[in-house]
Amino acid sequence: MKECFLSVIIPAYNEEKRLLSTLSKICAYLSTKDFPYEIIVVDDGSTDNTLQMVKNFASSNRHIVILINEQNSGKGYSVRKGMLSARGEYAFFTDADLSTPIEEIEKCLPYLINGYDVVIGSRSMPGSDILVHQPWYREKMGKIFNFMVNMVLLKGIIDTQCGFKGFKREAVKTVFNRCKIDGFSFDVEALYLSRKYNFKIKEIPIRWENSPLSKVSPIKHSLQMFKDLIGIKIKDLKGDYR
Repeated sequence: MKECFLSVIIPAYNEEKRLLSTLSKICAYLSTKDFPYEIIVVDDGSTDNTLQMVKNFASSNRHIVILINEQNSGKGYSVRKGMLSARGEYAFFTDADLSTPIEEIEKCLPYLINGYDVVIGSRSMPGSDILVHQPWYREKMGKIFNFMVNMVLLKGIIDTQCGFKGFKREAVKTVFNRCKIDGFSFDVEALYLSRKYNFKIKEIPIRWENSPLSKVSPIKHSLQMFKDLIGIKIKDLKGDYR
């Protein structure tokens, strides 16, 4: 493929139970489109059968690109690696469990094509359709985290952590070449840099379904993410994002 219209990036760590279904659904959907595309799977040092399973799938599908982290390096690291290798005019990253159906791209692409640089899915806006909710304590912690994000870094964005976001090529290069966070706070950093460099951001309501196999630890990762908020502000003040 000399030219590519759309890149879809999937970070994967020990996803042998979910990833094959996700890849099948994405390929089935995109195969109905008349534009060239690629699906980039970034294996984050999986210790199960994830990598071999993706290789087997890719052997019969030319649209699959596999990137490999030799050791587990974090979701932020994997998304950044995939986004920076993307060849598409537009690049989306989505979770390995496909909590947001791939069809939601149809809502997002028109905004990117017609003037916006970044489109983010939101589970909290009016019009969002939550098919299966998170446990109440995770929803509560998510709301507290987004409140803190609005207080410290990003005013006006309702849901920074939904794992479904799309970027124009110029925004990808500018933002992800400067991102530094390897963990789960990478979304906030990417959006902070998008706004810092004056890219137009559109938040839209999406369909979403919680997966019971989530790898986010409510206590451990939440504490690290709160620390990362302050770290982003300090990095910016030090000039690390220039």
